[in-house]
Amino acid sequence: MFDPLRIKMRVLFYVALAFLVGVGVASGMGWTQDAVATPAISVAPQVPAEAVQPARDLSESFVRVAEVVTPAVVSITTRRTVRATSNDPFRNWFGTPDPEPRAGSGSGFLVSDDGYILTNNHVVEDADEITVQLEDRRTFEATLIGGDPTTDVAVIKVEGSDLPTLSLGDSDGVRVGEWVLAVGNPGFRSAGGPTSFNHTVTAGIVSFKGRPLGIIGNELRSDPESQEAAQYAIEDFIQTDAVINPGNSGGPMVNLDGQVIGINSAIASGDGYYQGYGFAIPISLAHRVMEDLIEYRAVRRAFLGVQIGPVGPEDAEVYQLPEVSGALVQDVTGTPAEEAGLQPQDVIVAIDDDPVDYSNQLQQLVARKRPGDRVRIAYYRDGRRQETEAQLGQSPLNETATAAAPEPATRAEERLGIEVVDNSPEVARRYQFRIDEGVLISGVTRMGPAARRGVRAGELLVRINRRQVESADEVTELLAEVEPGEIVTLVLANPMNGGQRFINIRMPE
Repeated sequence: MFDPLRIKMRVLFYVALAFLVGVGVASGMGWTQDAVATPAISVAPQVPAEAVQPARDLSESFVRVAEVVTPAVVSITTRRTVRATSNDPFRNWFGTPDPEPRAGSGSGFLVSDDGYILTNNHVVEDADEITVQLEDRRTFEATLIGGDPTTDVAVIKVEGSDLPTLSLGDSDGVRVGEWVLAVGNPGFRSAGGPTSFNHTVTAGIVSFKGRPLGIIGNELRSDPESQEAAQYAIEDFIQTDAVINPGNSGGPMVNLDGQVIGINSAIASGDGYYQGYGFAIPISLAHRVMEDLIEYRAVRRAFLGVQIGPVGPEDAEVYQLPEVSGALVQDVTGTPAEEAGLQPQDVIVAIDDDPVDYSNQLQQLVARKRPGDRVRIAYYRDGRRQETEAQLGQSPLNETATAAAPEPATRAEERLGIEVVDNSPEVARRYQFRIDEGVLISGVTRMGPAARRGVRAGELLVRINRRQVESADEVTELLAEVEPGEIVTLVLANPMNGGQRFINIRMPE
């Protein structure tokens, strides 16, 4: 009699037997031992600890400096608003592209616990909006205190208290070969995602001091309105091999004591990205500019008035100098330098007790003084070292500082970034509205506060803080009651189906 269960049991018995025989044969021939053996992996240090201890100490110094510095380094985002040119709100509502706004980003660092921030002038120049984000992701709207195009230094301010700050060091005492860290907070974001690059810290050494690049002067000469200011550009950069890329511009360069010795500024490459060397504005110069911008909203630049050039080996031989250094005087006509007795072909070698090793250093030393200060000038003439005293004048280009002028008062709806018109019967008929209440939002400033909260042109604004809106004038009146920093609630309606939504927006300063 056919028994399926018995047949299955026999099949399983023979399969098991064949498996055991196979394992026995493999073991006897040595096939299994080597195949499953696990190699021994060593985790013991290969270099004696004492040999790498100096490197470990340096690494620990970098870590500690980074931990101290990064909380005070901020990300700066700027925007220049571009309004839609179309008068038809529905063209904007249904996706007609607007011109893209100009946006930029950079870094800065807090120098006072009440919100003063140092950065580069080119980071914030001509910005309509300046937004600052701290390491802890707190975000502030910033005000431009002032900027100086001739040094590329600017000061902005946020409203706050007990903010983290950095200590300013002495860039004059920096030595070539000294370790430095370049810190930035570029705040780059991936499309639709969270922040991808917050703080960056790179290490390098000081490669050179007093490096003239010509980038500030060239930038000023490219603008017809700033060409005269180009001759007053001060370029006395600290050169480093620490990586400085565009988003780090405006961040601090610090020494191993965590003190700021420079402001990351320029990268010398053809495509705008790091190619082996970066540059920073000496903090001793930036500190002087910062003080003027905070106190006067402009730079009060002292003026000696000499036109100068570098000193080369041939000059040192002709003018019988003890070494190849100093600043060669080219012209002094009608200046405080002429009144002090200086002449063309004199070689200035010191201001007060500070040596002048190269021509750009003379510019920086004078820039640290104030108009009206008296300075001692050491110079060589006909092979003899001599001294004179000069009273510094005031630069005729003090107005080149981009001080933040008071802005005319604007309506609250403009600060929110919306334009409204009455929802008249003519408008309703033209667009076949089914809703006859509220006012029509005829325009939304791209990247403005309202746009960032999702307000769209073509919607109806029907209530503000629970109060009904019937005209554009009422919008102006109601929004004028909202203080800067307070949150206003807008009730918006779809004019086609009456569907409503609520938008909460903080009123800008």
